[in-house]
Amino acid sequence: MLRRNLLLGIAAGALSACTSAPQGAIGEDGLPVQRVYRITEEDAQEIPFRVLDALNTLRSAAGAGPLVLNAELTAAAATHSRDMAIQNRPWHFGSDGSSPVDRLRRVGYSGQLVGEVISETFETEIETLGAWMQQAHTRAILLDQTANRMGISWFQEDGGKIWWTLVLAR
Repeated sequence: MLRRNLLLGIAAGALSACTSAPQGAIGEDGLPVQRVYRITEEDAQEIPFRVLDALNTLRSAAGAGPLVLNAELTAAAATHSRDMAIQNRPWHFGSDGSSPVDRLRRVGYSGQLVGEVISETFETEIETLGAWMQQAHTRAILLDQTANRMGISWFQEDGGKIWWTLVLAR
């Protein structure tokens, strides 16, 4: 009897550990209320490295080489993130008609663009990376074996919306 109660206790403990965390508040429309991820100064220093580490792990598993952070690519990404917020739409063209290649040239990058991935979201950088990996076209850019440089930046609006831009090049 003692053994049975012990096993039941262990099983109950294991099951309780498997339950999901409580969901956030539910809005009037019946959908979860969007939680806001606020990027702090500390986060801002760590985000590029968290994304780099996570993406390099994914790339390694796919047989692609590692990326290194590049300041010029990051500058191009920062310009585009702010510009998307001004335009209030996630797309690859700047308000002045610039393309991702144009933005790289403007910051002095002499290498070749592999691709640019963008997002308009309230999600963290890792959640955003996960969403990019779920889409075939953005996953292909992130895992492109010719890429060896990365730039990432964001612009967060006062309301919490984040405009992410990640640029890969060689």
